[in-house]
Amino acid sequence: MPRLILKRRNLLKKTQQEVANFLSSPDSLVFFCDESRFGLQPHVGRCWARKGVRISAPVNPNYQNFYVYSSVSPITGEAFSLFLPRVNTEMINLYLAEMSGAFPDKKIMVIWDQAGWHKSKSLKTPANFSLECLPPYSPELDPVEKLWQHLKKHVCRNRMFIDEDDLMDTLAEELKKLTPDRLKDLCRCSYLMH
Repeated sequence: MPRLILKRRNLLKKTQQEVANFLSSPDSLVFFCDESRFGLQPHVGRCWARKGVRISAPVNPNYQNFYVYSSVSPITGEAFSLFLPRVNTEMINLYLAEMSGAFPDKKIMVIWDQAGWHKSKSLKTPANFSLECLPPYSPELDPVEKLWQHLKKHVCRNRMFIDEDDLMDTLAEELKKLTPDRLKDLCRCSYLMH
């Protein structure tokens, strides 16, 4: 077996064991965290149409965008999201502080990718947080990626938004509709479950 695959498999086993140990405390939660850009540039995708009918989708050639920061627990289905203007250390510090305030009585393990702002020396980790990184270049291991796919396919595809507020409101409504059971199903993480 190639060395890289063995190393990755060992990292996943280590993560699985760390999560199991962390969750042995009843006041602990494990979240996967990620950020994604959303903007007024349309997501054009396939759709059904009668044979011979050419489909058109209105577009707003505007380059305004923002980022959705989300954390999802594939175990409980709990989630926390914020809309922020950029991705950088300042914004992730704000996000972690807000998330800590939303779960003040919980110990939280956040598992995320190795983006520069996730490993910054000026990162301010809340006292009730533990941060873990996924193996590099492994977006398929982050279950929050499935949330982004869902939002871009079912909310943004072939749809024109008037402005950023319209898009934010639409995304916020969809995020509110996602129940814990739906999030557990959508963001299932097979390598954590026994």
